[in-house]
Amino acid sequence: MKTFKNPIIPGFYPDPSICRVGEDYYLVTSSFEYFPGVPIFHSKDLVHWRQIGHVLDRPEQLNLDQTPNSRGIYAPTIRYHNGIFYMITTFVVSKKGARRNFYVTAEDPAGTWSDPIWLEGAPGIDPSLFFDDDGKVYYTGNRKPPEGQRYLKHNEIWLQELDLEKKQLVGPTYSLWDGALKNAHAQEAPHLYKINGWYYLMIAEGGTGHTHAVTIARSRNVTGPYEMTENNPILTHRHLGKNHPIVNVGHADIVETQNGDWWMVCLASRPYGGYYRNLGRETFLVPFVWEDGWPIVNKGKGMIESRTEIPNLQEHKWPDTSYVDSFESAQLDYRWNFLRTPRGDFWSLTERPGYVRLKAKKETIMEEENPAYIGRRQQHINFFAQTVMEFQPKTVNETAGIVLLQNQDFQFRVEVLLEDQQPMIRLIRREAGVEQVIEKQPIEAKKIYMKVEVIGQDYRFYYTTEPFVWKKLAHNVDGRILSTDVAGGFVGAYIGMYCSGNGKESENYADFDWFEYHGIEE
Repeated sequence: MKTFKNPIIPGFYPDPSICRVGEDYYLVTSSFEYFPGVPIFHSKDLVHWRQIGHVLDRPEQLNLDQTPNSRGIYAPTIRYHNGIFYMITTFVVSKKGARRNFYVTAEDPAGTWSDPIWLEGAPGIDPSLFFDDDGKVYYTGNRKPPEGQRYLKHNEIWLQELDLEKKQLVGPTYSLWDGALKNAHAQEAPHLYKINGWYYLMIAEGGTGHTHAVTIARSRNVTGPYEMTENNPILTHRHLGKNHPIVNVGHADIVETQNGDWWMVCLASRPYGGYYRNLGRETFLVPFVWEDGWPIVNKGKGMIESRTEIPNLQEHKWPDTSYVDSFESAQLDYRWNFLRTPRGDFWSLTERPGYVRLKAKKETIMEEENPAYIGRRQQHINFFAQTVMEFQPKTVNETAGIVLLQNQDFQFRVEVLLEDQQPMIRLIRREAGVEQVIEKQPIEAKKIYMKVEVIGQDYRFYYTTEPFVWKKLAHNVDGRILSTDVAGGFVGAYIGMYCSGNGKESENYADFDWFEYHGIEE
């Protein structure tokens, strides 16, 4: 039996939504405060995925200025109808949770996607679209029940027709369902499907932590009433305990293959070093079948496995992507992201061809701002990353180097700076906004190699001025501060390059010749 390995998209790629067009599959995930927003992937076999771009890749589509950590773009849904792709999502704009819902369209999923179409009178999060057989289009989301919440975080799923010509919600709203798990809270992530004459409403319940779950109900009418299966929840790992290798399973979407098989994508996490989830919430794949009109997920096992039999589809691997980015392209690789919408002329691939240049903005990575930072997701429990940087600090304010980032208050920085007129390299541990210098060493050359090796929660940092003759900066550094279980929030860990004037305007810059990230398979 040939198997595939979960997760199918490792690292911080949560809230997956999927659609099929012929023999092609497309998938999107949340992106929160990172830009570009909503990464989009393509597959032919549901197992091997390649990123083909981002849905929200223009500043005029996505203004993330001042967006707090773990706010921004939540839970997109992708759908296809009559030659048009639709992506609908929530933009959470403040710490208090103020939110707006919008959708964009495209004829080609690789882009270009339209500017946002904002929907008024659309409370809640996690919107989805459903195209019915009669040509009507429906919006589903979550909200507080009109009659009031009966318990903490009690929500309901609601529905309203969407007029695509007027680009607005029309007609009455309908309360569909408030979930199967009473007092479990956070009924969200609704998706509607019509299968064999039934309307199925699948949602997430229990919050996106350890008690996450997938539940389902059905009706003969799109507006209800909806009845639920006694098998609910149809998928959860809450009962398996916190020592299980896959936890907080939920927020699912389903797809039927061209061969008539059914598969579910969902989020989950892989804790390690204890219940710590540095990688954030990742995208997993699990089969299901229909029995007595209801889905039975991974029949006979009822859970997501690290190894599962491959789908009955022709295997389609994509060309391997290089572990090393030498910055020879005219555009940044899709793996790279900015914190919030990039503002100002602070990075370049052309000013020094073959390098990415980061110019020292006054904004820092210790603030909820748009610093001169370019990062990529940590995607493996064990990995190493290394780069070479050319940088000469001219004032005591200027720093540059690499950052292992959870958010503005939880991070590691390996940075070069000027101290008493002497260039230094140091390792900073920042926890809950409090900084500790773990180690620092004088350094002479302006060309500095930096490396981090990670085995589980054991982080080791190195540097050198001679190619690959590594010197120890620090060993046995505990990486748990990069977990959401310590730092809070909804995002996973990143690693990237950084340059800052630390509150002061600067004309200085750092040039990075290449960046290598290499995951070590567990």
